[in-house]
Amino acid sequence: MSTDSPKTCEALLKDAASRIQSESARLDAELLLSHVSGLSRTSFRAWPEREIDAGQVEAFEKLVSRRVEGQPVAYLLGHQEFWSLPLNVSSATLIPRPDTECLVETAVDLPLPADARVLDLGTGTGAIALALASEHPQWAVSACDCVDEAVELARENALALGLTVSVVKSSWFSGLKPVRFDLIVSNPPYIASGDHHLSEGDVRFEPASALVSGTDGLDDIRLIIEQAPDWLNEGGWLLIEHGFEQAASVRSLMTARGFEAVESRRDYGNCDRMTLGCWRSAS
Repeated sequence: MSTDSPKTCEALLKDAASRIQSESARLDAELLLSHVSGLSRTSFRAWPEREIDAGQVEAFEKLVSRRVEGQPVAYLLGHQEFWSLPLNVSSATLIPRPDTECLVETAVDLPLPADARVLDLGTGTGAIALALASEHPQWAVSACDCVDEAVELARENALALGLTVSVVKSSWFSGLKPVRFDLIVSNPPYIASGDHHLSEGDVRFEPASALVSGTDGLDDIRLIIEQAPDWLNEGGWLLIEHGFEQAASVRSLMTARGFEAVESRRDYGNCDRMTLGCWRSAS
């Protein structure tokens, strides 16, 4: 942006939005300007002529340049809202997606005990576990991740939100104490290693370990489905998020392992995005 251009909110936002290659370019610009100025997005519309001081303009332009490079807004801001909870995020974890809220909606509606014991596998920021704990404080919610930075981040988010979630380091079930759960929920890596989406958009900047799972994207899901029964109570549930083209494969894997009442549910885009099943050892 030219140094001679007026440093009003609207001028800054219009210029930034024209450079950001995103379907939400204007929103991205507003979020970044709100972050550096302390002004609300509503105020940008009410007082578009308000001028921004030079120091804030400089900070804004640095963030816009990074966004133009493709860096995700959530990483630039250091936080992302999920289930109306403000979560700190970092480049060590996957950015929580709105569609994963459908996983939470499904989980809270399951026929679980009032004092259910719940496990979130591969918790990342802690988003799913914290959302469940916020809805059902009486549940005993645990979470795990194999990445040290993710474990610390999830713990920090729990502390900041005042929610009780036990977070430990574990690669799936391998590092857990022998406890059984009424619900195991997971948003594991499920992208195939050769998928072209890995080199596009925000995903380029997210950790591959949270995205990629073998040549067909199902390696981690296979492991979870195979081992989950050893960690579920009788009548317990397994609920997994997966790719929109993987529902039939995940249903087949669950059914073959002996899960009952296996079905897939849709996300906000009307795609089959999660599959669940009930475990009964006598089946």
